[in-house]
Amino acid sequence: MNFGTWNCKFSLGHTHTKDNLGKWRHLPMRFSHFACLVISLMLLSPISSASELVGGQDENPTPDEVPFTIVARDAPSIDGETWALTLEMNEEEHANGTVFEITTQICTNDGVCDPPVLMEMTVNEREHLIDLKPKDDHTYINWRVKATYEDGNSTNFPQGSWYTTWSSCWQHDGAYGGVDANAAKDGCGENEDSPGFGVLVAILGLVMAAAFTRRD
Repeated sequence: MNFGTWNCKFSLGHTHTKDNLGKWRHLPMRFSHFACLVISLMLLSPISSASELVGGQDENPTPDEVPFTIVARDAPSIDGETWALTLEMNEEEHANGTVFEITTQICTNDGVCDPPVLMEMTVNEREHLIDLKPKDDHTYINWRVKATYEDGNSTNFPQGSWYTTWSSCWQHDGAYGGVDANAAKDGCGENEDSPGFGVLVAILGLVMAAAFTRRD
């Protein structure tokens, strides 16, 4: 990470002047030296992410820290198949006229994330339902909730981050995982245990049988 060049010069001593105001003239310079020192120490400190993703490990809300509970959530998410999420607003927030907005974001195995999308919801009393169909080769689905209270104030859950549902075949830091990952292919694809592979074998068998029949 390149932070640019910091031109900071430090001095352990100071120069005395003949007049009584001399020491005050040096205060701005000393303050700038101190500021440079503090900034330099901050830049040298380890930089860690507030929430580092672990491949295949879903990020879900802590019940005591959010104004809702998860009623249902599809996991893992699957390419091209409907993924649904149902939340139930807490009774206190519902009684106070709180309004929810749910935003999603889809990221793919090439490391690209789509722009966030504000979802259309089906609301039934306290229940809030959304669904979507993730694109092919997606890594995970991000989602978050914005709660707007009766007084107009709002809070995002989580703040500055996302909850995450990983796909059935994901790529993270160069490694593939998930129930649909193909280790031999080092990616996503059908294997001998998948229904698609069985169908392909059956079709090839029929073609070969027809060829031998014609020869006879």
